[in-house]
Amino acid sequence: MGLYEDIAFLLASVETGSFAAAARKLGVTASAVSRRIAALEDDLGAQLLARTTRSLRLTDDGRAFYEQCARVVDDLEAARANLARSRKRPSGTLRVDCAVSIARVLVMPRLPAFLSHNPDLQVELTARDQFVDLVAEGADVAVRVGDVRSTSLIAKKLGEAEIVMVAAPAYLERRGVPRHPRDLARHHLLGFLRDGHPAPWRFADADHGAHLPRGGFHSNDIEALRTVALAGRGIVSAFDFLVAADLRARRVVRVLPGHTLARWPIHALYPPNRHLLPKVRAFLDFLAEVFSSRR
Repeated sequence: MGLYEDIAFLLASVETGSFAAAARKLGVTASAVSRRIAALEDDLGAQLLARTTRSLRLTDDGRAFYEQCARVVDDLEAARANLARSRKRPSGTLRVDCAVSIARVLVMPRLPAFLSHNPDLQVELTARDQFVDLVAEGADVAVRVGDVRSTSLIAKKLGEAEIVMVAAPAYLERRGVPRHPRDLARHHLLGFLRDGHPAPWRFADADHGAHLPRGGFHSNDIEALRTVALAGRGIVSAFDFLVAADLRARRVVRVLPGHTLARWPIHALYPPNRHLLPKVRAFLDFLAEVFSSRR
């Protein structure tokens, strides 16, 4: 802090042209200004000002030091002003890293309204399912399905997603309606590819075991699986929010509604910060509204 004050004395002296004028600007005595600048020169090991009885003049070393300090002080003042403005209303760039399905189905349909309510905010949204290092990626908020893996991030639970089994009415009319998990053995199960293989369907009740999807189509794209299921080609398991609109429109129906595959927590993750920025707080409030509307 002493160095910053010494630099302020130097800047005031150069900008006003004399120790006396600088003293009046800073509310101190002229001798105090002279002593502080002399101490600064001793600390730097260089003469900054050439003094005469009537004027002050920057030396070559002094001019180089003054110009660089002036830029730094201007940057600090701008940073302070920007921070003061940002604390009053959400502004600046908000970088969001979101799971693909949540981004497409839950966030994006309502994001235009969020942008309208926050005109000073610019959102950069990356949709991907991989866990990333938020700090290294420069992200402000991540939205993920599943257990929280990082202990260095603050996790705010937004809700849960249940994995449900659905099929088109035409498929069930043709192949029959499963009444028990063991009936799935005679059905086309559309599997989600993980590491190159269809992920098994595991019921919460361990007595029902795991069912390996066997059918004519598997994919690592849930939207592709949903499309094939809508065409009546099999049963698909998906997060409830991905097929909610299809269920309401009766394009698909629940299969084995009394049996649960799994429930997954959904969290908003963000780096710890003593002072939560308004832009982050605003987006967390937005996410809370998005997920509360699902209840």
